[in-house]
Amino acid sequence: MFIALVLGASSISASLAASAEQARPRVGLVLSGGGARGAAHVGVLKVLDEMRIPIDAIAGTSMGAVVGGLYASGMPVAEIEKLLRSVNWEDAFRDRPPREELGYRRKQDDREFLVRYALGLTDQGFALPRGLVQGQKLEQVLRGASLPVAAISNFDRLPIPFRAVATDLETGEAVIMDSGDLVTAMRASMSAPGVFAPAERDGRLLVDGGLVENLPVEIARSMQVDVLIVVDVSFPLYASEDLKSPIEITNQAFAILIRGRTRQQRALLGPSDIIIEPPLGRFPSADFGRVMQAVRAGEAGAREEIPSLKRLALSEEGYLRYLATRNPRDSSLPTVEFVRADPRSMEYDPLVKATMSNLIGKAMDSDRVRKQLQSLYALDRFESIDYNLIEEDGRAGLELDLRRKSWGPNYVRFGLNLEDNFEGTSRYNAALRLISTELNGLGAEWLTDLQIGDNPKVFTEFYQPLSLASRYFIAPSIDFEERSVFQLQGRDLLAEYRVRTLQGGLDFGREISNWGEVRLGMRRGTGRARVLIGDPTLPVDEFDRGGYFARFSYDKLDSIFFPRHGQQFEFQWRGERSNIGSEENLDAFETSWLVARSFDRHTLIMWLEGGTTADAEFARPENFYSLGGFLRLSGLPPGYLAGPHYGIGRLIYQRRIGRGGEGVLDFPAYAGLSFEAGNTWLDSGDASFGDLRKNASLFLGVDSPLGPVYLATGYDQEGEKAFYLFLGRTF
Repeated sequence: MFIALVLGASSISASLAASAEQARPRVGLVLSGGGARGAAHVGVLKVLDEMRIPIDAIAGTSMGAVVGGLYASGMPVAEIEKLLRSVNWEDAFRDRPPREELGYRRKQDDREFLVRYALGLTDQGFALPRGLVQGQKLEQVLRGASLPVAAISNFDRLPIPFRAVATDLETGEAVIMDSGDLVTAMRASMSAPGVFAPAERDGRLLVDGGLVENLPVEIARSMQVDVLIVVDVSFPLYASEDLKSPIEITNQAFAILIRGRTRQQRALLGPSDIIIEPPLGRFPSADFGRVMQAVRAGEAGAREEIPSLKRLALSEEGYLRYLATRNPRDSSLPTVEFVRADPRSMEYDPLVKATMSNLIGKAMDSDRVRKQLQSLYALDRFESIDYNLIEEDGRAGLELDLRRKSWGPNYVRFGLNLEDNFEGTSRYNAALRLISTELNGLGAEWLTDLQIGDNPKVFTEFYQPLSLASRYFIAPSIDFEERSVFQLQGRDLLAEYRVRTLQGGLDFGREISNWGEVRLGMRRGTGRARVLIGDPTLPVDEFDRGGYFARFSYDKLDSIFFPRHGQQFEFQWRGERSNIGSEENLDAFETSWLVARSFDRHTLIMWLEGGTTADAEFARPENFYSLGGFLRLSGLPPGYLAGPHYGIGRLIYQRRIGRGGEGVLDFPAYAGLSFEAGNTWLDSGDASFGDLRKNASLFLGVDSPLGPVYLATGYDQEGEKAFYLFLGRTF
C-alpha cells in the first residue's frame, strides 16, 4: 500500500510538472547587430542550450540575423560554433577566388597589370561596384549550412519561427522578412552599406537592418511571445579623448544614430524580460579574425544572468518534449535531376547547362555544388552566383541565379612600373587594359593594352572561344612595341639600340583546366633597330618578320607578386621563316620555371630562366635577351648584359613581417634576400657554369593595392652595387 501511494504521488508530481511546463511562457530571443561582435550570440546560445531554455521565436538583425537564422533552421549550436571556427573570415570577405582557382585567362591579367581591381567603363564614365564585397563566398557558406531547410519559404515553418530585419535602400524603411529564401534574408540583413553590395530581394535593394532596427524588440514581441531574452552587442560610444581620427568620428556618428533607436526598443522591455550584454568592451566590429573571443564573451555575459534565466529552464524530459514539438530539420538530401538558370538569368542558361550538367544524377552535395560554382565564378564575369534547391513535378533540381557585374561588361585595369637606381637613372611605364566581355553567346572578349613610358606598347586581341563546353579558342591580334637594348663596357654605356616592331598574328589554342594553356600561332610584321645613343654613323637596321610560334604555360602560383606556394612554368619556341616573310630562318627557345614553398612566415623560391637563338650568326639586337636589374643580377644596372643566349638562376628567401589585411593601410610586408647566378653570351659555346656572374640582393617589399613596392640593394661579385626603389612585377 505504501509503495502504491509513493508511486501514485510520483506520477501525480510528474503530471503536475509536465502540466506546468506545458503552461510555460513562450520565450522570444532578440539578437542585435554588431558585426564581428555578433559572434557573442553563439556563446549566449550555448548557455541557453546548456540550461535547457526553450526558444519559441527569434528576431535578429545583421550578424544577429545570421546566427539567429542558422539556429532557427535547426542547426545545433555546436555546429554553428564549428562553422565560425572553420571559416577563413579574411578570405570570406574577398569575393575573388584565390589566384590558383582563377581561370587561366584571368591569371594573365595579374601577370601583366598591377592594380588588382577592374573599374567598369560605361557611357557615363567609370563605374564602381556597389560594395567592396559582393558576398559570394559568405553566401555559399550560409547556403550549405541551411540546405536542410532550403525548401521552406514560410519562416514560421522553420524549426523555430524567425524574422530578419533589413533596410530598404530606396525608401529607408525597415523591411521585416518572414518568408522567401532564408539565405537571402540573412545576407540582406547584414549588408553593411559600402562594404557589402546591397542584396536584391522581391525587387528591392536591401542593406543592413541595423540602420533602422538594430535591436528588434517590437518585432519579436509581435510573434506571440510572453518573455524576451534580449542580447545587445552594440558598439559602445567613444569618450571624447578617443576621437582622434576621421574614421573614429564617422563610426561614432553611426553609433549615435543606431543607439538612439536601440534605446527606444530597450525602453519597451518589461520586468519579466531579460537583457544580456556580453562584456565585449572595445572589441572591433570588423575584427572577424577573433570571433571565438567574442563567443567566449557571449558565454560570460549569459552566465552572469543565470539567476534570471533559471525560471525559464525546463527539466530534461520537458526539454526533450519541447524539441520534439519543433518542426523537424530534414537532413536527407535528394538526387539532382535537372540544373537550369532561373527566370532572371535565362540568357546564361546555355552556360549553366554546359558547365553544371555533371551534377545531374548525383546526390545533392553542397560542397560539390560550391566547387562547381567557384569554377563558374572564376570566369570573373558575375557579381554573384547563387542557387536554390527546388522541386518541380516531383523532381528535385538546382536553379541558378547568375547576376552579371553591375559595373560591367566593359572594364579597365591600370598598371604602373617605376624604377629608380638612386644614381640619376629612372624608368617608368604606365599602362591600361580595356576589356570588353560577353561580345557574343560564346563569351568572346576584346582586349586592348596601351602603355607609355620607357617601353611603349599597343596590343589588341580578339579572343573567341569555340564553344561553351570546350576550352578551344582562336585569337587574332595586332602588336606594336618599342624597347631598348643596351651595349655596355663595364658600367659605361657604349650604345643604346631602340628596337621597334609591328606585327599581326593569329593564334589557336586550348586552356588546360584553370592552370595552363597551349598556344600555336603565326606572326607577320616589320621593324627597325636604330642607334639612339652611340656611333651615329651606324645604319638603321630595318627588318621583316614572319614565322610561327608555340607556347606551353603552367601557372599555379598563389600570388604573382609575393608567391608563397605553387609553381609557374613556361616554354616557348619561335621560328622565323623566309617563306612567310622573314629575312632569314631563325629558331629561338625560351623557358622559365619558378617553384615556391612556405612554412609559417618563411618562403623559399627557386627560379630558373633561360633562352637561346639557334642561328647566332643572324642574331641582331632585336633578338637579344638582356640581364641586369632587380632579381635579374641585382648588382648590375638594368640591361647591363645582352646577347642571343642567356641563363639565370635565383634562390630567394623571404619572410612575412606584417599580418596585413586588417586595416586600410595595413598591407602584407616582406623582408628577404636573393642569390643569383647568370650571364648572356654571343656564342652558345661560351656558356658554362664557370662563366656565370654571381649576384645577391637584400630587399624590403610591401604588397600594396598598386602592386609590389621594393626597396632593395644588389651586389655583384666584382664589387658592383645597385640600389632600387621599385614598383612593379618581379616574378
